Amino acid sequence: MNMGCHYGVSWAYHGWSATYDKRHLPVYQGREAQTMRVLVVEDHAALADGIARSLRHSGCAVDVIADGEEADDILRTQEYGLVVLDLNLPKLDGLEILRRMRHRGAESAVLILTARGDIEDRVKGLDLGADDYLAKPFELVELEARVRALMRRNAGTHNTQIKCGQLVFDTVARRVTIDGHDVDIPRRELNILEILLLRIGHVLSKEQIADQLAGFEDDISANAVELYISRLRKRVELADIKIQTVRGLGYLLKKA
Repeated sequence: MNMGCHYGVSWAYHGWSATYDKRHLPVYQGREAQTMRVLVVEDHAALADGIARSLRHSGCAVDVIADGEEADDILRTQEYGLVVLDLNLPKLDGLEILRRMRHRGAESAVLILTARGDIEDRVKGLDLGADDYLAKPFELVELEARVRALMRRNAGTHNTQIKCGQLVFDTVARRVTIDGHDVDIPRRELNILEILLLRIGHVLSKEQIADQLAGFEDDISANAVELYISRLRKRVELADIKIQTVRGLGYLLKKA
């Protein structure tokens, strides 16, 4: 179905299901389609599980390690496209893992996870060769956006924009314009817009949206999703797109 929208990277949509299975597997230009292999190094079990589920839903093959020394051992022999690396780990901290990786010449992209106030650790991580960082707490859709950006970088593609009619959404700058004019959209509504844009032509239930929107420290109710959608409609009403309510099923974004 051509909904009149496109994304800066070629994506293969495999259909939405209740388990979100492989909903937007990336297709790299000039190469056979492949799944990015990701190592999540995080000792907080619930957080690690949430990250792994989110990345698997996006089509990634994910391994999870909770121990710094074990992660270092695995990274000596296994190759990953991306390492999601917490800095505060038992036995061996994330910065030392990163230092050893780069010393060995490992070229895996590294996304470090830090507490929101740990600016010094973020700077150290970037200086040691991290590609990006994400401050806790964060929402799953923000994590997925960072991973997509790193996928594009690995594929040699740098377009970060989703375009749908007159609306343009820069997924890295987190900026929306309609007919060339900036539109101020609060973070949570902006994340919902990205979720809908990335599943253009698919009906998403309130529960599916809430699952992607919720962070690891809060839960989002179906009623809250309904309120955010109502507000979002008003903010994008000047664009030639429509967020349609499909009774009993959820929401569908399409070109008006």
